[in-house]
Amino acid sequence: MNYDAVVVGSGPNGLAAAIRLAQAELSVLVIESNDEIGGGTRTAELTEPGFLHDVCSAVMPFAEHSAAFRSMPLREHGLEWLYSDVEVAHPLDGGDAALVFQDIERTSARLGGDARRYRKQFSQWVHDADDILGFVMGPMIRVPKQPIKLARFGLPALQSVDRFTDDFVNGNTKALIAGVSGHSVRPFSSAASVSVGLALLMVAHAHRWPIPQGGAHSITKAMVSYFESLGGTVETGRRVTHENDLPQTRLKLLSSTPAALSSIFDHPTPRWAFGPGVFKVDWALNGPIPWTNPTVGSAATVHVGGTYEEIAAAEQAVHSGLHPAKPYVLIAQPTSIDPSRAPEGKHVAWGYCHVPNGSEVDMVDDIESQIERFAPGFRDLIVAKHIKPPSWYASYNDNYVGGDIGAGAFNLRQIVGRPKLSPNPYSTPFAGVFLCGSSTAPGAGVHGMAGWNSAAAALKSIGMRIDD
Repeated sequence: MNYDAVVVGSGPNGLAAAIRLAQAELSVLVIESNDEIGGGTRTAELTEPGFLHDVCSAVMPFAEHSAAFRSMPLREHGLEWLYSDVEVAHPLDGGDAALVFQDIERTSARLGGDARRYRKQFSQWVHDADDILGFVMGPMIRVPKQPIKLARFGLPALQSVDRFTDDFVNGNTKALIAGVSGHSVRPFSSAASVSVGLALLMVAHAHRWPIPQGGAHSITKAMVSYFESLGGTVETGRRVTHENDLPQTRLKLLSSTPAALSSIFDHPTPRWAFGPGVFKVDWALNGPIPWTNPTVGSAATVHVGGTYEEIAAAEQAVHSGLHPAKPYVLIAQPTSIDPSRAPEGKHVAWGYCHVPNGSEVDMVDDIESQIERFAPGFRDLIVAKHIKPPSWYASYNDNYVGGDIGAGAFNLRQIVGRPKLSPNPYSTPFAGVFLCGSSTAPGAGVHGMAGWNSAAAALKSIGMRIDD
């Protein structure tokens, strides 16, 4: 069969691109190198039968309300979202914890002398959230429709985490901001390192941090079902290493890094930096994680690492090529709200820490020790575990070079120009060829916007009208 367009990669970005092209009534083929579709949104029995672990992403703060996902009737294709009472928890020594609720008042009430400032700052951003997200989920090089609203968020977001937290006085507030800012995988002294953390908190209050019922693969299944209802075709087990491996089509969209694109088309490799890798452990558990503060067990997402100073030091160490003995650990415990993910009375959880790119150091004991610090008895509950060092991720997905699951460092240059300084960063030097993965704006995360935006650029290139 002849197709109008081909999309390489079946992660959320590749599928979002394919769906937008199919919605425009083009015939679309999705090619996936693995035998199973999904990319970063897959679920598998990694440890024991009946324990459903998310291979990569588990909690999707930006997914449900992204423009891409809102444009798809995914509920009609089986996707259901679940919500925790606590959006994110940050346990501290002595049984204390910083907690984020959707309600700003409820969140700020626990922040002592920072309550008023936190409430005032985030209330304004939540009020403007849709306009802010409408801009930051696309290319940075363009004129914003709401410049004043964007400036109110953008100017603080350009600060380092260190600078932004200077005026806060409560240790819980500082730890909370450290935990969410750690998602940027940047030293806290670097410019714009607070941007991801502020966006995550804004979304927690405006739209919440949901998880898909049944696991991340539920997103993939719903997207593929909708795509196929539009007449799209998915082909697995087919690897693209050269342009001759691609069918002759008007449009070609690749969920690849700039370096991979250059390899496929025999073109000089552009400047592109990769960030730290991750070391991840999936656990099958005999019970819920026994947090000293039981409210922490109500959150699907937990940030472990202690105080602001401890997390800042851990992240700085990673960027200096070191392995912190007390790493910052991101935890997902989906069975706190989705018991279908494990046998009755059992639980699943995963945790990962950042490590230098390409690291071969075993971090299992360090990760588990950090959890045990805030949840004594955790190790006694472990039934089985599955370990994924950076090398596992690099072999799992060609875009995860050295274990960098963001497919490229999120430094200031690669925030503004992802992957290049242009209002159309998805275009390439090759006619009809576009990039649509996490190496393009707006970057990593399960939201489909890189693919959605890339498809819009591709459609415009052939003269089709796009409703933004």
